[in-house]
Amino acid sequence: MNLTLVVLCAILCGSGVYLLLERSLSRVLVGLLLLSNGVNLALLSAGGPAGSSAFYGSADPADMADPLPQALILTAIVITLGTVAFVLAMAHRSWQLNANDDVQDDVEDAVIRRLASDDAQSDGYDLDGEGDDDTPEEEGS
Repeated sequence: MNLTLVVLCAILCGSGVYLLLERSLSRVLVGLLLLSNGVNLALLSAGGPAGSSAFYGSADPADMADPLPQALILTAIVITLGTVAFVLAMAHRSWQLNANDDVQDDVEDAVIRRLASDDAQSDGYDLDGEGDDDTPEEEGS
């Protein structure tokens, strides 16, 4: 495993995660691309050393490269392309509606969190179903 590729993977994945946590959709998009490339490099470096092409009869099977990491990388590229198209569409629509691409707080989500917090403090909130601890135990059973 090449140490340079491992360091580059770590830098790309770290930068990608940092940018994914931002509120701007354009930064989220760049973070998604960096993270995707970092994961693809990790798959490529974990696939082992380079070898001959994996066509039947072209080389000794022991000298052939493992085609599985390359197939996984190709699949990851296709999935990333679809995700990037979705994020670009969201950023474009957000720009049309709000003249910026920042992700706003969801008002309904805040209301649900407040209601759940109020319900957690009420007497009727019991997820375990064990009942109240204040009820006296039945005697003589």
